Amino acid sequence: MPVPQIRGAQAREVWRRLSAVTDPELDEPITDMGFVERLEVSRSGEVEIDFRLPTYWCSPNFAFLMADGIRKAAMTPAWVQKVRVQLQDHCFADKVNDGINGQQPFEAIFAALTEGGNLDEVRETFREKAFLRRQEAVLQGLRAMGWTAGQITTLTLAEFDALNLSGHAEAAAQKPRYREILVGDGLALLPEDRAFVTWRGDPIVAEDLQDHLMRLRALRINMEFNGAMCRGLAAARYKEVVRNGEEPELIDFILGRVPPRACGDSQSSRG
Repeated sequence: MPVPQIRGAQAREVWRRLSAVTDPELDEPITDMGFVERLEVSRSGEVEIDFRLPTYWCSPNFAFLMADGIRKAAMTPAWVQKVRVQLQDHCFADKVNDGINGQQPFEAIFAALTEGGNLDEVRETFREKAFLRRQEAVLQGLRAMGWTAGQITTLTLAEFDALNLSGHAEAAAQKPRYREILVGDGLALLPEDRAFVTWRGDPIVAEDLQDHLMRLRALRINMEFNGAMCRGLAAARYKEVVRNGEEPELIDFILGRVPPRACGDSQSSRG
């Protein structure tokens, strides 16, 4: 999906805020994935945002989580008076839009589908996946720099903050994103706390690092494959890129034959 034209300082500020909203399953910014179709800001400080997903039947859980994230991100600037979010071309668009713009919880809108459940477990699951995916990128960067398992597993938060990963693009890009969850979720707070821990907060020890990396690799392959599949579905649905039959398959991700996508790639698309 093409990136919408963003005019004006206020619209650009909202766009920057939206870049922190991710697809919950893929941990990729919705702005990079091409989800946002329209962004308009009025002189009175009212913001309107249209977005769409790769298929008509994408899970309402994902749709609601993203719509909620979009609304909260857009409301962040002090000058914003009102935000209206519209999900387009989706089987549950009306329900999602009514819930988000009416500030109603997912459980109230989709009571028949949730059977008394809520989105907290879903949020937690995807938060964990994002944490581990970002952690793996930083760990692989350190391994590429020649760091030993002992050096990696004993790294403190203060030492982590001082790291220079400029020679490793993916690790450098994921470092602040990993720290955001590491510190934000209280997994490391003090300068002497370990920088690399499990999702439960347990330190990773040197002798377990290789097995830990293997588990993280499996997670990454799954997430990257899902991302490629969704971009393909969106491309086929909206006919906005040429399908040439050279899209990567699962085996390509397993064998590492797919190069990292450049951040902000205009061809990235998932709806």
